[in-house]
Amino acid sequence: MLRNCGIEVECPTFVGGATVVAGPVRAPKPIRFGDDFEFDFSTYTLRRCGRALKLERIPTEVLAVLVEQRGQIVSREYIVERIWGKDIFLDTDNSINGAIRKVRQVLKDDPEQPRFIQTITGKGYRFIAPVTDPEAPRATTASKLQAPVTEVPTVKPPGSRRAMVLAISILLMAAVAAYLKFHSQARPAASRERLMLAVLPFENLTGDASQDYFSDGLTEEMISQLGDLDPKHLGVIARTSVMHYKHTPEPLDQIGRTLGVQYVLEGSVRRDSDRMRIAAQLIKTGDQTHLWTREYDREVSNVLAVQGEIAREIADQIQLTLGDIPEPAGPGQPALSAKAFQAYDLYLKGRYFWNKRTAQGLQQAIEYFQQAVSEDPEYARAYAGLAESYALIGGYTGLPAKDFITKARAAARRALEIDEQLPEAHTALAVIAQNYDWDWATAEREYRRAIQLNPSYATGHHWYAECLALQGRFGEAFPEMDSARQLDPISLIISTDYGAILYFSRQYDRAIEQFRSVLDVEPNFPRARMLTWAYAQKGLFTDALAETEEWRRRDGSPPWSWAMIAYVSGRSGDQARAKLALQQLEQLDRQHAVDSLAFAVAYIGMGDSEKALLLLEKACLEHSSGLTAIKVDPTYDALRSDPRFQKLVRRVGLSQ
Repeated sequence: MLRNCGIEVECPTFVGGATVVAGPVRAPKPIRFGDDFEFDFSTYTLRRCGRALKLERIPTEVLAVLVEQRGQIVSREYIVERIWGKDIFLDTDNSINGAIRKVRQVLKDDPEQPRFIQTITGKGYRFIAPVTDPEAPRATTASKLQAPVTEVPTVKPPGSRRAMVLAISILLMAAVAAYLKFHSQARPAASRERLMLAVLPFENLTGDASQDYFSDGLTEEMISQLGDLDPKHLGVIARTSVMHYKHTPEPLDQIGRTLGVQYVLEGSVRRDSDRMRIAAQLIKTGDQTHLWTREYDREVSNVLAVQGEIAREIADQIQLTLGDIPEPAGPGQPALSAKAFQAYDLYLKGRYFWNKRTAQGLQQAIEYFQQAVSEDPEYARAYAGLAESYALIGGYTGLPAKDFITKARAAARRALEIDEQLPEAHTALAVIAQNYDWDWATAEREYRRAIQLNPSYATGHHWYAECLALQGRFGEAFPEMDSARQLDPISLIISTDYGAILYFSRQYDRAIEQFRSVLDVEPNFPRARMLTWAYAQKGLFTDALAETEEWRRRDGSPPWSWAMIAYVSGRSGDQARAKLALQQLEQLDRQHAVDSLAFAVAYIGMGDSEKALLLLEKACLEHSSGLTAIKVDPTYDALRSDPRFQKLVRRVGLSQ
């Protein structure tokens, strides 16, 4: 593509299928058109009344081509060849349509009564506004069609440091464009498969481990921004999977295979009291080509603006492969005030501890989120963090859910009052509706809304899949879980809950294999001990007891391990061992209230249906979240024909 930056370039151009031959061209003066617009070819900048207007790269280049060939019909084919090159396999029609639309928006041009760009149906476009600088570039049409000639820039020594920098930038951009153009040509035009990108953990270069929350927060923010670009054609791996690579260097090609990604974004951050330096680079995993590298040296309060810049520049590169993609959300973010930045910083600390997914981590997260909303009572994301923390903490601490649900509900609603478009707040409401209210219609609506707002939100797909599975809708649940697994391929909780859905759908062999694969990676992951239930349904009682004993040994005899031992021993006919396990469970209950559901399961295994039903009734009054699996969990199969059990299923909002 012709670039005029003080560099002499000799190349042919093509207008409407005819060849235009241009000799050596020097940087032209800016040209003026309309009443107050000016286009500067040396910097590719559109100004109005001297103020630069924001216009993305592709629309800017389309405008440059039209202004250069003003007064002439410029075909869509010519625009494609000038901007993307020959034989390109992109959705260029949509790209051109989008670019023309954005140019018209900036120029405030009416396509029905145009002042600047006229559409010539079936032929192309024509720039019709008069210009005031006759020296601006304008090509002449040759009388005969000539074969395409490769553009070969002839660079003369630039007259200034700025010109040299511009010249180098042009060559680098040309190289990147050529590389991604080749990549796009290698793919069939019709396929338009979804590309995948991973944001690897930003490295904390401060030497202070207490600043990890900031680098981790930057990682998570970039995942969120890039995930919003074009979810249909660009998927972004979730935080859980990429954090596996923090302080654990692996070859990029191996990361690409493990995560199923074609691109990775690597970065680092160095921060002092009021300034930060962020470095980032976009790399293709297949051959580890560095497609784009930038450094940003800014005030810390500008962190949101830098995130937006990085997202836009990456979008610009990926656009060459995907065609026209939406502009990233939140461009041009202003610097945060001191108070707003303090709230944001506290929010990042809260997220850091929330992501640990431990009882202590959630308690610390709640403290930081509360401090954030105290600093900024209108900070919706901090309220969403509070809602998620309160919604989950009961399951991690063993404390009654009723102690936290009211706070969780209030925080989620407050978050949505401030910003209705927060996926995390919608999923928090969905979890409350599902696990405590047993309002399945509301839960499903909120999950769908979260996924609609952010199709790359792995947790939304994961929890919605679980919601569908608990209702017995496995045909819908598995595709949702597949989406979650693609977005977060090495998440232990997603892998485990995939095993749970296999178990609930009676695919015991596959469930065993899935749970086993999780425990092979992390033997201390308690939810994967659902393996015991799968063994029990297969009649493999020795294996089931061995797994439960291993869990009890590793985890300090948690209540549910004794419930499992009682259930499995009873099923296998060892009533003596089952009674001993039940006694241990009763002893723990005297020390700290144990979920009634654990006792009910123990009595089911021991064959005492009456006591089991009474305890299920008690669990229902306590709103035990474990009852959400009552419709599909094979553990309850021995009770399903009893009308009292069927009534309990209906009370949980489900039907047999």
